[in-house]
Amino acid sequence: MSKKNSLSKNKLLGIAGLAWMFDAMDVGILSFIIAALSVDWGLTPVQMGWIGSVNSIGMAVGALVFGVFADKVGRKKIFMLTLLLFSIAGGLSALTTTLAAFLILRFFVGMGLGGELPVASTLVSESVEAKERGRVVVLLESFWAAGWLISALIAYFIIPTYGWRIALVITALPAFYAIYLRIKLPDSPRFTEKKTQSRTIMQNMKEVWSKQYAKRTLMLWIVWFTVVFSYYGMFLWLPSVMVIKGFSLIKSFEYILIMTLAQLPGYFSAAWLIEKMGRKFVLVTYLLGTAASAFVFGSADTTAALIISGMLLSFFNLGAWGALYAYSPEQYPTVIRATGSGMAASVGRVGGILGPLLVGSLVTAGYEISWIFGIFCIAIVIGVLSVLILGTETKQVELD
Repeated sequence: MSKKNSLSKNKLLGIAGLAWMFDAMDVGILSFIIAALSVDWGLTPVQMGWIGSVNSIGMAVGALVFGVFADKVGRKKIFMLTLLLFSIAGGLSALTTTLAAFLILRFFVGMGLGGELPVASTLVSESVEAKERGRVVVLLESFWAAGWLISALIAYFIIPTYGWRIALVITALPAFYAIYLRIKLPDSPRFTEKKTQSRTIMQNMKEVWSKQYAKRTLMLWIVWFTVVFSYYGMFLWLPSVMVIKGFSLIKSFEYILIMTLAQLPGYFSAAWLIEKMGRKFVLVTYLLGTAASAFVFGSADTTAALIISGMLLSFFNLGAWGALYAYSPEQYPTVIRATGSGMAASVGRVGGILGPLLVGSLVTAGYEISWIFGIFCIAIVIGVLSVLILGTETKQVELD
């Protein structure tokens, strides 16, 4: 790769990654805000679950709608539009005084987030050479860990003193800087070459389930559902689970901050392994590590076991996320790539709706945390089996 192309790749990674980081800040701060709102507004566990779930409802709608339109009008336009939507709605949610208004705005935040993430990974995938495509997309995902880390710092230092509203405003503001950066961002060269505008949205959606791609689509839908179901069920509830286990709100924020640090090495190790061992190896290994860590975390009864298993949970789960975002766009040709990735992500977000609601309802019913986390372990194993049985290796394969 020439120096010019390398600089272009690094610039693309930086611009897309910065926006990815801001997205993560918003999702990350939500887990801490749920815990704070439960105290401030006296929410029940079911109401707390709905805050996380309505975010995922928006993400499901956004991933589907913006994914299919990205194959019609281009990756860059959708990239910009989704960021603007989530930024404005996120800032406005800081002004709400009722749960209903907060939920409505979180739906639109979710729409922006859900649309942006698969479109961003598709854009980066199509702009990087095959030999390093997987590594670069996982590195793009690593910005998510940086965003979560910043959100944990904001939660720890801002929420106890200044309140959750200020925290929301802080996490919404930086996204406008990413809009400025994206003005000069070129669209995907593959999209520009293919001239896909002549195809209809329905044609693209039907082709995802054509005989040629049905097996890949089924695999992606299963693994996306199980990964998102378990991730949002566990991670949006982490601070609240810590409180349930007997820690104060501030102490739980402190421990979550420590656990979040493990996300970065999780991403970096996955980025190193994905071009050496392949997508399937990284997905299967890191998902199994996630399941084992979740089982230990759910049943941990000492502070040390809780922190260590929480760090391992962050390490393996976020590494698996990076591999999934690298793997998904590689399943389809350019003309339906964003549609296929967006539809899979949308199905996954249905899992994100059910996960937090399930935890809220089971906590209300008096079930042990260990039993609840056991459900997520089983779901993750189902995702692993789908990759093993239905998945094909795409390491360093040129995109069609």
